[in-house]
Amino acid sequence: MKSFTFLKLTAFLTTVLVGVSPVALASSNAATTMGTPVLEVPFTPPETPAALKDGAALAPFFSKLEAYRRGNGVKPLHILQIGDSHTAGDSISGAWRFILQDRYGSGGRGVLAPGIPYKGYIAHGVHVSMSDGWNIGSIFGSHYSSDIPPVGVSGFNLTSHKNGAQISLDSGVQESFDRFMVCGLAQPGAGVAVISMGGQFQRVDFNSSWLHPQCVTLTSDMPQVHADVVAADGPITLTSWASFRDNGGIALSNLGVVGSQLIHLQRSSDQVVSAELKVYHPDLIVLAFGTNEGFAPFFDPTAFEAVLRAQVSRLRRLSGDVPILMLGAPDASSRRDEMLHNAPGSAPPMCAEPILTDNSAITASLNANALSHPAQSKGVEGVMNALHTQGVLGQNDGNGPDISQPPGEGSPSSNNLPTIQSSNVIWKITAHPLFPPAGLAAVRNVQRRVANQLGIAFWDWHARMGGDCSAVRWGKASPSLMRHDYVHYTLLGGQIIANRLDNDIKNAMAQPAAR
Repeated sequence: MKSFTFLKLTAFLTTVLVGVSPVALASSNAATTMGTPVLEVPFTPPETPAALKDGAALAPFFSKLEAYRRGNGVKPLHILQIGDSHTAGDSISGAWRFILQDRYGSGGRGVLAPGIPYKGYIAHGVHVSMSDGWNIGSIFGSHYSSDIPPVGVSGFNLTSHKNGAQISLDSGVQESFDRFMVCGLAQPGAGVAVISMGGQFQRVDFNSSWLHPQCVTLTSDMPQVHADVVAADGPITLTSWASFRDNGGIALSNLGVVGSQLIHLQRSSDQVVSAELKVYHPDLIVLAFGTNEGFAPFFDPTAFEAVLRAQVSRLRRLSGDVPILMLGAPDASSRRDEMLHNAPGSAPPMCAEPILTDNSAITASLNANALSHPAQSKGVEGVMNALHTQGVLGQNDGNGPDISQPPGEGSPSSNNLPTIQSSNVIWKITAHPLFPPAGLAAVRNVQRRVANQLGIAFWDWHARMGGDCSAVRWGKASPSLMRHDYVHYTLLGGQIIANRLDNDIKNAMAQPAAR
């Protein structure tokens, strides 16, 4: 069929599935309001060339990997990733963590924001719980204000306002730990943190005559899977906590603030970040920003370059010149007209989308679904709800993704989607097409140039996906590799990206220049 609008689909389903009179909609604007069809078609992302530039800048980290050894008391190699919702969601960093820990062994879960910093918080490998009695602060979002206590590398802090307020960390066996660390703020009038792990208890007094960061470490002779922090005798402010296992292995920390841009990182405190980097001792820092900059109402390349240079210089200074890997902004898509010209330069390309040439492939499946779920076929609303559940219709098919929202863990399952044969699908540019925002290309151009000039490694995430419009194909894939906002990844999509990043790093390690 040439057009698969909401109006025609509703009339078709009402007639075929329900057997009632066709429903006339007052306006075709309902198509935009209710969402547009999401057809998922078989697709395997083609392999693309390696995309790691200036890999020799990671030589100190590569040397540590080559000299890697296991043994009791040997601290793990620690990768610390700082970024936006792609990092917060952990679909990519979590998959990379699994790859590395499968190869080298687990060094623990690493550094986390204290407690549960926002609704929908994801911490793969561990379970975090938090009582009431806490106030949350952040470098960006609803928890940001200019008068919050200093924030560290996690981008969040947690301040108790009643005694007995508690946060707890439970890990699986893979992420068990024998070193538990808590960082907070020592300051006048502060209370006590009671920290427990494996039957050990330690009271940490945060009361001080002057404001400064303070970190404490508990160790155990045996791997542990549970730890608590309880506020007592007054308010305490925590900036991060971490769990490591000192038996070699890899720890990969993902510290992301949903919706943030690199400029928001400068709201963190130099003093706190420096203290945390000293005790958490990363061997590689991964900087993963750019998506929110690319979706901004207007992207200023000059201003972004100044921020990028300043933050790279700052991280080098505060970390003691730990190697940095910058991830370039990935491909993503939108239908919002204002994204066409949100950066200087030429307009972005329009992206083709799959269009059904024959509705027979979908009709049989929908009829079968109606027969197997008769309760869902009583009325158009029931049918439409069923289709949304199945993923045939997306709630937000790129019509302006709210990329400030937590990314979630996946997308609707493709298991119940209609079987679509390639012969029934053509790819074409629609009347209201998807396209990569102009700002994303501008962001990448700055990132690539600055990384080269500053001598830090750069990974071209966009190229490794397949270039412009690859987000559409990943989002339309069956099973889905990106959510239907064409910005965030499903767990499967994250695994593919992580494998490609890992392969590029392994290839760079093998180059003579990296030794």
